[in-house]
Amino acid sequence: MADETNDKKAKAEALVPRFKFERLLKQDQAGRRSALIGSIDGQPALVILERAPFPTSPDYLGSVTASLAALQNLGANDIYHWYRAQSGGNGTSNIDFADLKINVIWPCTAKHIKKYSPQGLRVVTETPEIYRCHVRPYIQSQREAGRLNWVYNIIEGRSEVEDVIFRTPYGQDPVEGFLLLPDLNWDRTTLEALHLLALVERRDLWSLRDLRKKHVPWLRHMRQKLLDAATRAYPAVARDQLKLYVHYQPTYYHLHVHIVHVALEAGATQAVGKAVGLESIIAQLETMAGDDEAGMDGVTMTYTLGEASDLWVEVFGPLQEKGKAQAE
Repeated sequence: MADETNDKKAKAEALVPRFKFERLLKQDQAGRRSALIGSIDGQPALVILERAPFPTSPDYLGSVTASLAALQNLGANDIYHWYRAQSGGNGTSNIDFADLKINVIWPCTAKHIKKYSPQGLRVVTETPEIYRCHVRPYIQSQREAGRLNWVYNIIEGRSEVEDVIFRTPYGQDPVEGFLLLPDLNWDRTTLEALHLLALVERRDLWSLRDLRKKHVPWLRHMRQKLLDAATRAYPAVARDQLKLYVHYQPTYYHLHVHIVHVALEAGATQAVGKAVGLESIIAQLETMAGDDEAGMDGVTMTYTLGEASDLWVEVFGPLQEKGKAQAE
C-alpha cells in the first residue's frame, strides 16, 4: 500500500514540470494568483499559481532579508522606504522576476508597531458631538505633532519628485492644485492592482469631515482631473475601471484620495466603514439640508478601530467606560 501511495505521489509531482505554457488567462488577488493555460503531454491543462503564505519559522524570517537575490528601491520619504525584491534560492538574480514587495519604516515608532501588531477590532459610532468634542481635538493634536512632514515634503517637491505621475505647478493654484503618485503598497507593474494616491495642495481640509456643500463643485472638478491624469498615465486603464475613495479614519490628516483599479480585491483598506466612495460623498453633500456651510461634520459615522489605536485608547474606550459607569 505504501509503495502504491508513493507511486501516485511521484506521478502527480511529475505533471508540473511537463507543463508547456501558452498564455495567461487571468490574474487576481492583486497579482498573487495567476491562471495559466497550456498543455501536458499534448492535452490541454490549466495551472493555477498562487503565492503561499510566508513561513513563520524564526530561521526563515531571520534570514530572508539577507538572502534576497535582487533588490530595487522604488522610493523613499522621511522614515518610509519601499522596494521590489527577488527572493533567493532559485538560481537567478534578476529584478525583472521580483516576487516580493518590501516596505521599510526606519526608525519606526511605538505607534507604527501598534499599527502592525495583532489587535482586536471595535465598531464605533462617531456622532457629530463626539467628533466636535473629542475627535476633532485629537486630529488637531496629530497635525501639530509634525506627523505630516513627509506629506508636505511630497507636495512641496522635496521628495519623491521622480515618482510623481502628474502634478499641477506647485503654488500656482493652492485651491485646485494636486499631485498624483503611486501608493507605496502598489508594485507599480500589475495594472489590475493599480493603486494611486492624490494629494491636494490645500491644507484646510483635514479629512472628509471638513467637506461641505460649498465644496461640491470643487470635488466634481477634482474627480474629473484625477481620472484624466490617471488614464493619461496608464492608457490601458479606462475611466470606468477606476474607483475613487477616501478613508475615515485616515492614516494621516491631510485630505487625500485613493484611486484603485476595480479588479483590485477589497482588503481591509477598502472595507465598509473604512473606505467612503468619493461619488457617495458628493451625492450626500448635494442632498444635505442646510446652506453651503452644512457638511460632513454633521453626519453620524460608523467605522472600525483597532483596540491598540490611539483613537480607541484615548477617545472611544474611555467614552465606552464612562457610558457603562453611568448606566450602573
